[in-house]
Amino acid sequence: MTLGLDPGLRTGVKAAIIDATGQLLETATLFPHPPHRQEPEASQRLAKLIQDHQVTLIAVGNGTASRETLAWVQTLLRNASFNAISAMLVSEAGASVYSASALAAEEFPQLDVTLRGAVSIARRLQDPLAELVKIDPRAIGVGQYQHDLDQKALAQKLDAVVEDCVNHVGVDLNTASAALLTRVAGLNATLANNLVKQREALGRFNDRKELLKTPRLGPKAFEQCAGFLRIRDGKEPLDNTAVHPESYPLVRKIASLAGISIAKLLTSPEVLRKISADVMKSSLTEYGSFTLSDVLNELEKPGRDPRPEFKSVRYDERVESIEDLAVGMQLEGVITNITHFGAFVDIGVHQDGLVHISQLADQFVKDPHAHVSTGQIVTVRVLEIDSKRRRIGLSMKKKRRITLVSVTICPHDAYNDTALELPNHLRS
Repeated sequence: MTLGLDPGLRTGVKAAIIDATGQLLETATLFPHPPHRQEPEASQRLAKLIQDHQVTLIAVGNGTASRETLAWVQTLLRNASFNAISAMLVSEAGASVYSASALAAEEFPQLDVTLRGAVSIARRLQDPLAELVKIDPRAIGVGQYQHDLDQKALAQKLDAVVEDCVNHVGVDLNTASAALLTRVAGLNATLANNLVKQREALGRFNDRKELLKTPRLGPKAFEQCAGFLRIRDGKEPLDNTAVHPESYPLVRKIASLAGISIAKLLTSPEVLRKISADVMKSSLTEYGSFTLSDVLNELEKPGRDPRPEFKSVRYDERVESIEDLAVGMQLEGVITNITHFGAFVDIGVHQDGLVHISQLADQFVKDPHAHVSTGQIVTVRVLEIDSKRRRIGLSMKKKRRITLVSVTICPHDAYNDTALELPNHLRS
């Protein structure tokens, strides 16, 4: 159960609660901040929402009033009955674009636009890939000079990258939205909508073969998409892996060589290491080396999520605006954008700071992309602050202590005219 909060001052904090499958349960608007200052009432309402729905995660959008809202929520969570609940800031880039889109209007026709944003914020903490595919990547605002490019070529390239991401991670066939299914190789908007309707008719998919019952989804489309669609707790254990149905006989032979069932093989991948490569190749000559390699790699970590462990940035509680910054401060932040001259870092003051390319590392940096990536959590040091121009200079270099020593050396002894032996560090 996830609670999404879209912060605001005058218009209030929009709240939306979604269940484990992303379905909207309840919405509310709270006014804990100026000019309304209804904190007691807002806290009471928030506590009731959390208790009624047994919320376990709270996602706070990182826009205007985000730090104030997070501090307010964390104060409430200090209550002993809320110890198991986690609250964290979530990027709301593109949430307003989704809120006003035709897709959002189709999903929530009766819901106010601002409340749709709270739903999006909650969902992108719960399953970021499934929610972000609903937004045109160009609307997220990441990248340099994107408006100077051929927009058609840019859209095609971005679509291809998003499709690669979706296929790399895989899609849960029984929970995925039509927007997410559209991004799977071999599927389009029509087939995705047909899959959702078929799922509603069946209750759930229990076998990848049931895909072929979907209207207009033929053998060719099945061949392309089946390996990327996962079915948890289905009839066939391999349906929850990236192994394509056409390779199931290969897995059965591997399990036979190991002397165990497929279900046991998927829970004990270390058994594969006991079978020598020579035995494997000699027994599976009818399969190509690339197919065999891909299947073995998947069986090593069946159904794994290739994405890294989720981590949330922890902003310094003392710093809420640019006026709270001081030169020399060491802060945690998240990289929001990378350009050829450096990287922009969000340190929680509603104004990204710039780590110039010369301050990215202790060694020479030719390409910032080789050292940092968007979304990476980093530790930075404040170098300079220009409040009037709203500019913050940051550094990722390690802070070094430099000691200057002034030494006067007489090269020869005044009495016996013999050369002095100097220590190496003084010679240099």
